Formats: sequence, structure tokens, C-alpha cells
Amino acid sequence: MLRLDQDIKYLQGVGPARADLLGRELAIKTVGDLLAYYPYKHIDRTHFFRIADINGTMPYVQIVGEILSFEDFGEGRKKRLVAHFSDGTGVIDLVWFQGVKYIAKQYDLHRPYIVFGRPQPFKGRLNIAHPEMEEAPSGSPEWGMSEGVQQALFDEGIALPPPPLGGVGGGFAFRPHYHTTEVMKKRGMGSAQVARLTAKLLEMLDQPLPETLPQWLIDRFHFISHDEAVRTIHYPASADALRRAQARLKFEELFFVQLNIVRYAHDRARKHSGIVFQHVGQTFNDFYFNHLPFPLTGAQKRVIREIRADMGSGRQMNRLLQGDVGSGKTLVALMCALIAIDNGYQACIMAPTEILAEQHVETLRKLLGDMPVTVELLTGSVKGRRRTEVLNGLVTGTTHIAVGTHALIENNVQFAHLGLAIIDEQHRFGVAQRAKMWQKSLTPPHVLVMTATPIPRTLAMTLYGDLDVSVIDELPPGRKPIETIHQFDSHRATLYAGMRRQLQLGRQIYVVYPLIKESEKIDLKNLEDGYEQICEAFPDCQVSKVHGQMKPAEKDAEMQRFSSGETQILVATTVIEVGVNVPNASVMVIENAERFGLSQLHQLRGRVGRGADQSFCILVTKTKLSDDTRRRIQIMVDSTDGFEIAEQDLKLRGPGDLEGTQQSGMAFDLKIANLAKDGIILQMARDAAQEIVGSDPDGQNPVNAVLWQRLRELRKTNINWGSIS
Repeated sequence: MLRLDQDIKYLQGVGPARADLLGRELAIKTVGDLLAYYPYKHIDRTHFFRIADINGTMPYVQIVGEILSFEDFGEGRKKRLVAHFSDGTGVIDLVWFQGVKYIAKQYDLHRPYIVFGRPQPFKGRLNIAHPEMEEAPSGSPEWGMSEGVQQALFDEGIALPPPPLGGVGGGFAFRPHYHTTEVMKKRGMGSAQVARLTAKLLEMLDQPLPETLPQWLIDRFHFISHDEAVRTIHYPASADALRRAQARLKFEELFFVQLNIVRYAHDRARKHSGIVFQHVGQTFNDFYFNHLPFPLTGAQKRVIREIRADMGSGRQMNRLLQGDVGSGKTLVALMCALIAIDNGYQACIMAPTEILAEQHVETLRKLLGDMPVTVELLTGSVKGRRRTEVLNGLVTGTTHIAVGTHALIENNVQFAHLGLAIIDEQHRFGVAQRAKMWQKSLTPPHVLVMTATPIPRTLAMTLYGDLDVSVIDELPPGRKPIETIHQFDSHRATLYAGMRRQLQLGRQIYVVYPLIKESEKIDLKNLEDGYEQICEAFPDCQVSKVHGQMKPAEKDAEMQRFSSGETQILVATTVIEVGVNVPNASVMVIENAERFGLSQLHQLRGRVGRGADQSFCILVTKTKLSDDTRRRIQIMVDSTDGFEIAEQDLKLRGPGDLEGTQQSGMAFDLKIANLAKDGIILQMARDAAQEIVGSDPDGQNPVNAVLWQRLRELRKTNINWGSIS
């Protein structure tokens, strides 16, 4: 009997060399790994075209005919082999640029072949480069071709039987296509070869694959079995069968992610009681009535109530606070910290950069004014006597709020009574770093995770599924929407004229570039050249320059010059994406905007519009753009809603490409589910996981035994399940 944990090299057609290739390139090391390597698409191979009807706009075609002749072109590396292929209605060229000698020996003249590939025009003729080819089956009149193809085969409405795939897996209409790498293709291991291996493996599986879901769950959602789903996903007999297999496997994949998250959160809630903040006291009320700079929005009030309820519930709070750029998250964080202080505890705020940490300290001290609340900074730059003083203040409790970077979670940093840990821009930190905060107190502190990167609901359920979620979905009154303009780099004179008008009004300007120095491989505007151009174009202005390769002290000095108004233009890379607050800056110019993701463009845009003046974001791109890039730029022009933009970004790029998903807990690739498209299935999986954990928290019910067994198996894989929660 074939075992799923059997080394892939023992599968017929693999061997040591191919096994090494599959392991290195696709992480396929066992028979089970190959079964779980799902096709990314299926092509309907029941339809055949006549060559006379083919044009160069078709994505793929399947034709049947014979090779009339071979012809060689070029020399050495530029050599190519062309086969003139006919079906009796026309001629198309089949072209190979690699393996020319092998191809010429493999295929015979005037023998019937099935050809599949993408037709493209070249010098007035159609060709298919590196087509998939296989010999047409013999023994039936439809395929018996010696002097050409019978015209009747191509008459309207005639369907030919699907040909077998190299003798394996015959009878299936939908052919699987698998992602492979360039290294694999050069070694003769493309999608077709992976398909043959999968087909051979399925033939050898003489026993059904073990079930992974309990029967009651299968019955509830009318799922097919795990065995049928896996077999069908590779070689479906129909479009409906493929859909049913996809539904089962997508649910299964998302369900076990959610089951792990929900079980973890439930266990943590049972094991870790929370510090009870019993009352809102003098410090909070003094700030609220005497120091609040402006009335709270309804959203801010709602979020504070939610956090207040958590901190008084007796369970440890783990809450995610989402709020768009400028929505007032820092003010909410401060007011929650004051509740902790009123109950005899300290609070800390961990930020991803020293610049942001320093800005938080400045903002908090300004908001608190003369209140008897001590706020101290702890970063890598705080050294010597000053560092000793800060550490002593934390240990003795004389420091009420500590603001810092990763320095806060170093082992030598100890608190007297840490009651609330606030983590800003969570996507810059890993879950392990978040957990280190727990070790700073005998009773784990309440944890508030904040992000200004709007997260689509489906992604939040997966990345932050163990956290309760609060959303600040209002901006403070008086803020004018930022006007976003798309500008081609060929219209630079118009761009500079608009910048001059803003400078004459006393405003300041950011100019952001994607690179620091010129790259020979990528034709992008770069910061060094851009800095010189800006200095030449605006000789009457002071210009600062900031990028990630500068020493922290130099970077901070330049940022301070811009913040104080000493310089009017700041030329920078994306180091200013998070946390820089200069209300007088009214223009954000983003060079090569086509090279940035939607989320990053939105973050950069949020650096302006922080004052009462009308602000502008100018997206500068080259003239020639792909359709996808034009859509992204237009989304930015049309919307200032961060959550809408995040949803669009997820649909365009997928979760694996979104910034921060690797750090945040998406430390694995979904093999078949798509968070942008499978939100309904994800919600079904989440609800089912919560129901199971709620009714069977200790995993004692025999009907659910298969679930916990499967979860234990998954936790032994290379998936970083610990980071998912």
C-alpha cells in the first residue's frame, strides 16, 4: 500500500534527481506533498479549432493535424527549429528555441499529433512557441489521419473524445496546469511533466484517502469526501465536479486555519485572567475635561467604550484597533493608558521606528501639558546615564508611560506594574514580539494592537483572528479630503508650477522616490538625481533629504529641519510612510507611483491633509502603463477611503503580496483558497470553528476526533502555525 509520507523519489517517473528538483523548487518531498500541490487552472481540452479559424488574439488553441516539414534557422544559441503543421484547412508554425536536436528526433512527419498552445503572429504568419504535443490516439476513424485531417471533424457541433495525457489519466476533459519554476523547465520538468506524475500517483492510490472532517460537518454543507475532492481537483470530469472539489478543499484549508486560531484564543482566555481596571479616575477625567484638544468623534467614543469594557472584564484584552491615517488612534491610546494609570498600573507604546517613537513622545507630552504623568522614550539611541535613568523609572514605577521601539521587549527592561501594552503599526512586528510583552508582568498586560493600514475583513479574520476588532471609521471634523491627481512625468513643467503655487502660500512639500541610487536594471527616478533636480528647480527653497541608509542621527536631524519649517521640501524614500506629522505639509508628490502598491500609496498620501488647508497628492507615472497599473492609479484618484482601497488591493494583488502579511501571521501560502474571493467560505469556516471550540473545548467529543487529529498533523508541517495566532 502506498503511504503518503513515502519519499517522492520512489514514485515511478521521479528518481533521485527529479526528487531533488521537486524538493528544492516546489517543496514537494513526499507523495502527500505532490497530492497537495493543486493545479492553478484547468484547460478545457474537448474543443478543437481549425487552423483556418485561428487568429493571434486567442489565449489558447487545440488543433489536430500533422507535420509537413521541419526547417532550421539561425546558429548556436540563436538556433531555432520550425515545424510546418497542417490540418488540411491551413498551416501554422510550431517553434522551438531549446532542445532543438531532441525535438527533431521525437516527432515524425505525416503522423497525427494533438497540439496545444498560444498562437502568436510573427512576420505575417501564426506560430505556437514550445507547444504541448502528443500523438493522436489510433484505432478510431476520427483520428485515423495519413493524408490530412478529415474535414468533417471540424464541422460545426462535432466534439472529439478527449485524448489521453501521455497514456495516463485518459478520459478527463479538463487538463490541470501546475505552477513550475524556470529552473524546472530548463531541466525538462514543466507543468505537463508534473501532471503526468500526479496522474500516475492517483492510479497507484488503491485505497481512499482518509477523511479529515467529521461526517456531521460534511452533511451540513453537502461536501464531497476528502478523497473525491483531491482526486477531482487534479483531474475533474466536468466543470461542476471541479467546482465541488474546489469548495470542499477551500473550506478545509480555511477551516483548519480558523480552528487553530479560535482554539488558541479560547485556551488563552481560559488560562490567562486579565488585570481588572475597576474604575475611571482623576487622571482620565482631568484630561477629558481640561486637556482634550478637540471633541472626540463618535467612533473614538465607541472604541474607548469597547476597550474600557475589555479592561474591566477580568479577562486579558487582545484587541486590534484599525483606523485610517489621521483618524485619532494616538489620542485613543493615550486615554486608555490614563485608565491604566488611574488603576495603579503603567502603560507602554511600542513603535516600529525611532522617528515614530519620538513623535509619539512629543505628541503625548503636548496633549498632557502640565498633568503629573511621566512619559519617557526608550530606543536604541537612548544610551549611557539617560538609559539607566529611564530603566530605573520603569522598575520603580515613577515612569507612567514608556514609548519605544523593540528596545522595550529586551530582557533587561522591567516594569513595576505594566498593565497595558500598545503596539503601533502591528504589521511591522511579528506575533512572537507581541507575545514578549506578556512576560513583562506576572499577570499578562492588556494588549492593544493599532494599525493605520486598513485591513480587509477576510484578511483580518486570518491575520488577526485571535483579536477582537475595533474600527475608527470617522475623521476628526474640519479635515478636507485630499485631492489626488495623476500626472505623467512628461508634464514636469506643470507639476513644478503647481508646487511653486503651494510654496508661495507658505506650505511644505514631500517628494518620494522608490530608490536611493540609480539602478541599471530598473528605469526609475531615484532619490539622488531627484534631489539635485529639485534643488535646481527650486533654488530659493531649502531642501532636506531622508532615506533608510542614513545614520539615525542624520535622518532625525533632517526630519526635524522639515518639521520645524526650516526646509520647505523633503525628498525621501518610503521611510516617511509611517508616523511623520507635519500639518503644514500640503503636497505629496510620489515619483514612479506605478511601482508602489495601493496600500503604500494610501499611507504616503496620509502624510498630508493633517492641517486645515486643502492638500494634494500627485501620482507621477510614465506614460506607458499596463491596464492593471492604470486601474490601481485610478482607484487612488477616485477614493480616499482606506478600507475600500485595501479591498481593491486584495483583489488585485492577493494576500501574499500585501505589505506586512508575512510579518503579521500569513507565514504560509494558501494552496487553493483566495481571501479576495472566498470571503463567504471563510465566514462559514470561522463560524464552524467557533461552534466546535465552544461546544467541545477540550476535544473530548468522539465525533470531532478526526478534526483534532488532522490539526495535530498540520502542526507538524513546515507551516508556521504558531504565527497564525
